Order: sequence, then C-alpha cells, then structure tokens
Amino acid sequence: MDISRPEQRILHLLAQGGSITPIKDERGQIIAARCFTREGWQLSAFDLALFRKLKRRRAISSEKGQPYRITRRGLELVRSQPDNR
Repeated sequence: MDISRPEQRILHLLAQGGSITPIKDERGQIIAARCFTREGWQLSAFDLALFRKLKRRRAISSEKGQPYRITRRGLELVRSQPDNR
C-alpha cells in the first residue's frame, strides 16, 4: 500500500521515538492531535485529518490512555531511510 508524503514524514518521526498526543473534549471525542518528536518539539504540519488517516490504516495505536505510537503495521508502511533508528 502506498502512503502520502505527509504520512511518511509522520511515520518516520514516530519510528525515531516520537509520539502523538490527542486532545479530547468533555465527551471524550478527539477534537485535535499534536505530534511531538523524541526531543519534545511539536510538528506544526500535523492535523486531525492526517491523524485519522494513520489511525484508519492501523499505522498508529494507543494503549491504556498513553500517547499514540507507531505499530508494526506502521513500520511496514514506512520506507526505510538512513536516519531511522
């Protein structure tokens, strides 16, 4: 399955130790999401539509209320790059 360039960027960031933190309303619905690098920098080119695409493709998941991380499926989707760890 081919994925877009923005999705590739996010998956590379997550493969290097980044995370996605969802922001929820009072009903528990996700209304926004923030993507952070492993150094703590926030990625500005990340929006809710991109978050939903990654979640729909099962490239990211969350366990026990923790931030979203890359899954095995996400690692398969991301193309290898020399800077991935």
